[in-house]
Amino acid sequence: MSRLDSFIRRLEAQRACLDFACAAIADLPGPVLELGLGNGRTFDHLRERLPGRAIFVFERDPKPHPDCWPDPDRLIVGDLADTLPRAAARLPAPAALVHADLGTGDAAHNARLAAWLSRMLPPLLAAGGLVVADQELGAPTLEPLPPPPPVQPGRYFLYRRRSC
Repeated sequence: MSRLDSFIRRLEAQRACLDFACAAIADLPGPVLELGLGNGRTFDHLRERLPGRAIFVFERDPKPHPDCWPDPDRLIVGDLADTLPRAAARLPAPAALVHADLGTGDAAHNARLAAWLSRMLPPLLAAGGLVVADQELGAPTLEPLPPPPPVQPGRYFLYRRRSC
């Protein structure tokens, strides 16, 4: 498979998982956390799918498309290692949804990132809240969910916070 085809499949999987998650949290209160803004494509998608929902965006160096800037009071600028541990104090409630698309082409870095996210995300999530991620996480309080069709397992990942 060409890198272009792989990229397209990843984006299609990302969209399918985000759409699934948005529908699944429709009745669950709480904000959304977008970890990484990039050029703002997924932020824009989330705000279209979840109108009126508070979306807090974490980004080290924001440079999105001009139409994709989050509200200034919901843009948390800085290194995720510094900003995410303090996020609970800033959020109005536990998050209904976290989207984390932070992986790189470096497998060792991705493994460290996934381990760190596995520790950091559960305390920020409401019971029943969802995580959509490009990395496989391994937190005991995060229940893996099968991806929606036609997403192949292992392409993108979904988790629900157990209520324990």
